[in-house]
Amino acid sequence: MEEAYKQIICAVGEDLDREGLIDTPARAAKAMSFITRGYKQTLEEVVNGALFDSDTSEMVVVQDIELYSMCEHHLLPFIGKCHVAYMPTGKVLGLSKVARIVEMYARRLQIQENLTKQIAEAIQTVTTASGVSVIIEAKHMCMMMRGVEKQNSLMKTSVMLGQFRDNQSTRMEFLSLLQLTP
Repeated sequence: MEEAYKQIICAVGEDLDREGLIDTPARAAKAMSFITRGYKQTLEEVVNGALFDSDTSEMVVVQDIELYSMCEHHLLPFIGKCHVAYMPTGKVLGLSKVARIVEMYARRLQIQENLTKQIAEAIQTVTTASGVSVIIEAKHMCMMMRGVEKQNSLMKTSVMLGQFRDNQSTRMEFLSLLQLTP
């Protein structure tokens, strides 16, 4: 990866021997490895058995989980927050594990639409919940720094599974808890 960054820096017309760039290929490679560390993780490792017996069947909501990901089309960041809800059926997931699942999938080259679906399906798989909902709101540098250069655009995506898809009152309860409804 370091060699690839050397080629990129030269291709933009810079001098790799310039003081400020001497260690940049190594730093950039290290940063890219960190940003994409989700490829080195599995759902089983992230959850690590943190499922706990519970007789609640009421909605569990984890709101405003910050996320950083990379657009697979331009290799530019998108930054936002994720809201997750699920309806337990005998087991609840450790609170930090919800955020860790979001993080694992976000730390891969992505489009937001797929990221939203991956998180929802992972929560569903792990918890066997009767319903899962995931909403992501994010700003995309590929739209802000280049192309149309729209600084205030915000993309919202949602995936509703089970009760959240089939039951409008469940969906509306979740949205009202997020205060995303009028």
